[in-house]
Amino acid sequence: MRTLIPTLLTGLALLASASACSAPPGDIRQSGFVYCVNGAVTTFNPQLASGGLVVDTLAAQMYDRLLDVDPYTYRLIPELAESWETRDNGATYRFHLRHNVPFQQTAWFRPTRAMNADDVVFSFQRIFDRHSPWHNVNGGSYPYFDSLQFADAVKSVKKLNPYTVEIQLKSPDASFLWHMATHYAPVLSAEYAEQLTRADHQEQMDRQPVGTGPFMLSDYRTGQYIRLARNPDYWKGLPRMAQVVIDMGAGGTGRLSKLLTGECDVLAYPAASQISVLRDDPRLRLTLRPGMNIAYLAFNTRKAPLDRPDVRQALALAINNERLMQSIYYGTAETAASILPRASWAYNNDSRVTEYNPGKARELLKAQGVDNLHLTLWVPSTSQAWNPSPLKTAELIQADLAQVGVTVTIVPVEGRFQEARLMEMNHDLTLAGWATDSNDPDSFFRPLLSCAAIGSQTNYAHWCDAALDDVLHKALLSQHLSSRIDYYDQAQSMLATSLPVLPLAYSLRLQAYRADIHGLVLSPFGNASFAGVHRDKAGEK
Repeated sequence: MRTLIPTLLTGLALLASASACSAPPGDIRQSGFVYCVNGAVTTFNPQLASGGLVVDTLAAQMYDRLLDVDPYTYRLIPELAESWETRDNGATYRFHLRHNVPFQQTAWFRPTRAMNADDVVFSFQRIFDRHSPWHNVNGGSYPYFDSLQFADAVKSVKKLNPYTVEIQLKSPDASFLWHMATHYAPVLSAEYAEQLTRADHQEQMDRQPVGTGPFMLSDYRTGQYIRLARNPDYWKGLPRMAQVVIDMGAGGTGRLSKLLTGECDVLAYPAASQISVLRDDPRLRLTLRPGMNIAYLAFNTRKAPLDRPDVRQALALAINNERLMQSIYYGTAETAASILPRASWAYNNDSRVTEYNPGKARELLKAQGVDNLHLTLWVPSTSQAWNPSPLKTAELIQADLAQVGVTVTIVPVEGRFQEARLMEMNHDLTLAGWATDSNDPDSFFRPLLSCAAIGSQTNYAHWCDAALDDVLHKALLSQHLSSRIDYYDQAQSMLATSLPVLPLAYSLRLQAYRADIHGLVLSPFGNASFAGVHRDKAGEK
């Protein structure tokens, strides 16, 4: 993944320099809205991302997937596939595609045909087929699907006719449809890929995006903003706003100030400490929903003495989680007892939050012969969907561990550079989190804690347990919910004993916006399409 970063950043910088404007126009509110969020962009293709702004916000605007997840019922619903069939006890999946779905017409691509089976085959062969000429373009790393080992699990991706695609797996996988519904699985244009191949500019696929979504990329300024223009040919109907500006130029209180002054129309992930201000202002509205996310502390299980379960248990006992709830989340989160969110259908109700017992922690460390321990704690420097104040969280953990004789040095890191450095395995601890737009428990277990996820750079604990992998694999083989629940109960019990990660919090999803903004949908699985967003008395032209 480290070799991917400079390539994409260089390409994105070229796109930014070609942008016609140096700042969003002053009259944006006549035809659109400003969405303020912390984040950075290293690619515009969610296939290559492991989370963040491109997956959580941009993907739903620029791309569509075969399937979607209803944000209210948590059920799979049709998107580009109008229907689907499950065959061979979950080893074969057949998708029947919509007709007359156009791709976006951009400054860099003019489609000559509508979306069809060729596009779906291209999109997934790129991920699953290591022999595809596109697999290694821009690094050949697909973090989400690599963590699930889909390149080894998929037998074939076939076009049966112009509007039917069949994906065969080597063995049944009851979670497969849910993974196809994530924002990591966009449908790309095979015709655009052919054009880039002829020009020998394949790398542009991931920095000059083309999808079928309601908005398309217009301008980009590194670290400042992304402007999206309405797709006039969107298959679900014309989006109500002509443009959206994603403002990345301010953090923390700066974004709140922009919301209060009207420079921002929507504030994604406001700090929990700001809720009272937001609630008391009649010009603003606040939405809170349970989220499919987990904030956790990962132990580097490849480094002594953190390779010992008793040492990890001791450190967990030293952390005052209740204080984290009060000082970081202000009532907008629940103390986590499992790597699975409580909203998951496989959540084990017998799971227990690790107790706070510094006396017992000191005894365990002494029994393990651990004295004068010095640890480094790697921490994201910006707010996250699962943790509004990572640095403050780190400081509280640092103070707690000091009480049991453990010295912690906090190392702030950012985005992809955090991931790259964590994979060097020099860290001891890292504050991390995970959010998914899938309701299947497999989308938490395997990306975070499977052996394969070490190589895909999503397993920050570097935890590899063949017995756990075996249980997770067995959970995929059955189409019976009760059997899968039994396996996931077993997995949660195993993790509670071995404790490669310490679950900290399940965070509510928060979103604040100006009172004249309507049509925003806040989903437990990530931000939904902005196609229906509109403003009172706005010029929707």
